[in-house]
Amino acid sequence: MTQTRVMIVDDHPMVAEGIEALLETWDDLQVVATVSSGQEAIDCVCEVAPDVVLLDLNMPGIGGLSTTEILLERRPETRILILSMHDSPEYISTALSHGAQGYLLKDVPTEEIKTAIDAVMTGATYLCTGAKASLAPKTKDGREALTGREQTILLELAQGKSNKDVAHALDISVRTVETHRKNIKRKLGISSTAGLTRYALDHGVLQGTGVNI
Repeated sequence: MTQTRVMIVDDHPMVAEGIEALLETWDDLQVVATVSSGQEAIDCVCEVAPDVVLLDLNMPGIGGLSTTEILLERRPETRILILSMHDSPEYISTALSHGAQGYLLKDVPTEEIKTAIDAVMTGATYLCTGAKASLAPKTKDGREALTGREQTILLELAQGKSNKDVAHALDISVRTVETHRKNIKRKLGISSTAGLTRYALDHGVLQGTGVNI
């Protein structure tokens, strides 16, 4: 079995030790180093040759952003996964622009760290749900904007169609419709189907559909 080599960089010993203990429960992961500063990570990255570095942003000395750049200069094939408590769009977008391949908030379920490691090892960029929400475009009132697909499903639901009807019309699964429906309600702050219909009417979503309410 080919193991993914992981280095943990965090100045909080309890956090670092907890992550290390978690990762060691998977046979296909090997923690090759656990260090407490960006400088230590830079000093040993070539020697320990990690595939993935789990890196905190806020550390004494060299910060996470500078550490990311230097690690990638010394070992370009390394994937950097930021593990941070900060969920502001500025933190996330800046980390990605500095070369990080993923961003996880420290309150994610522990299993998601493994999911993120597997994702970046395939070359994908990984953002946890909280990071994605922070980067999502906002409406004028500060709410998270609906995606094009969500707008389509809102139109279908506002016409009184069931989840099954919407799934059939759009050739997707009922479960996918249910997930979109939950996300639409969350983004709009609406808890009922009647509320979705009223929102669609008030915002012109139903215009031109021939639906009278």
